[in-house]
Amino acid sequence: MIEELRWRGLLADATEHAEAAFAAGQVTGYIGFDPTASSLHVGSLVPIMGLVHLQRAGHCPIALVGGGTGLIGDPSGKASERALLDRARAEANAEGIHRQLAAFLDFESRAAPARMANNLDWLGDLGLVDFLRDTGKHFSVNAMLRKESVRRRLADEESGISFTEFSYQLLQAYDFLELNRRYGCTLQMGGSDQWGNITAGIDLVRRMGGPRCHGVVFPLVESSSGVKFGKTEEGTVWLDSERTSPYRFYQFWLNTEDGDVIRYLMMFTLLDRSTIDELAHAVADRPHAREAQRRLASELTRTVHGADALDRAERASKVLFGGSLDGLGAADIAEIFADVPSTAVARSSLEAGVELAILMADAGMTASRSEARRLILGGGVYLNGERVTDIGSVVGERDPIEDRFVLIRIGRKRHLVVELA
Repeated sequence: MIEELRWRGLLADATEHAEAAFAAGQVTGYIGFDPTASSLHVGSLVPIMGLVHLQRAGHCPIALVGGGTGLIGDPSGKASERALLDRARAEANAEGIHRQLAAFLDFESRAAPARMANNLDWLGDLGLVDFLRDTGKHFSVNAMLRKESVRRRLADEESGISFTEFSYQLLQAYDFLELNRRYGCTLQMGGSDQWGNITAGIDLVRRMGGPRCHGVVFPLVESSSGVKFGKTEEGTVWLDSERTSPYRFYQFWLNTEDGDVIRYLMMFTLLDRSTIDELAHAVADRPHAREAQRRLASELTRTVHGADALDRAERASKVLFGGSLDGLGAADIAEIFADVPSTAVARSSLEAGVELAILMADAGMTASRSEARRLILGGGVYLNGERVTDIGSVVGERDPIEDRFVLIRIGRKRHLVVELA
């Protein structure tokens, strides 16, 4: 387990006896997922893959959704306090996360079954006086103040840190204790910014008479340009197809820089060393072919969205470079060509038909109508993916895809989307 994480670049640190615990027998370990949104995002893939490797190594993973701690908010890595969720929203978000994790973990395994848990099940009914008496007494405020996530916030005199967030590490430690009591869990994993919370949980289990527990943390991933992984100009890349389409998801991975793609293949896929070595040679010898990026995009899209969604995403990507439009509807066109120049024409204008050359020139696709006609005559113009060679070709009311879009292309890469208004 530890060696697998190490060679894949997924190991930042581990407690002293963690490796020996893995070697000694089956371990039950957990990772917590914050339900502040109805979907996980690509930044969640590091801890998800941690659970995947745990199960592949013969151990039992628990995916803990923080339906209770999500009502509080983890201050780790945050410059200011989060907006608090209400209980209904936290529970709804937790349901969405449950469904997404099922794409990665085997919940039917007899040898090492995965399990879902929600800490609202025990935190929701926890009495404050009992909690302070039985759990709070084991925590030193001095030690809590030394936690990096707390010290960083205390340094900001304006925002500081509320008692609500300050108490978060007690609740996360209590989660570890409860999971140990319920399921024999002796391992917690998470991002390296969770080290303090993890060790607090290990200490609480020990103080409450439990067994020796362990911690493993993953690195916080940045691109080679220093940008936090998963952040794009368009915003967060979600695992939910309703929030980030499979096509956009595929494109996110396809656009990975050469300097990052091999590292991402090791971290986010289950490809073996020899396959990744071959792809590394391809990056070095044939970077223009982008073989590694295509493999990365296909592996992740298939896992998260399924084979059919991958097929549509790959076909959509080919459309941008002159592939067939067969099987693509108006919604696909809108998604694929969202960043392509577009123009609108009145639906009524197509009743009598509009000469293609005139439409191209009026939309600015060519400098003049005569230039458009020369391009058509030379066979370089395509209407809805079909080559046009008649300079008098007309776009009529039957041409729009699903009565909404007409797609004009010059060569392989110059596109114009005409939308009926």
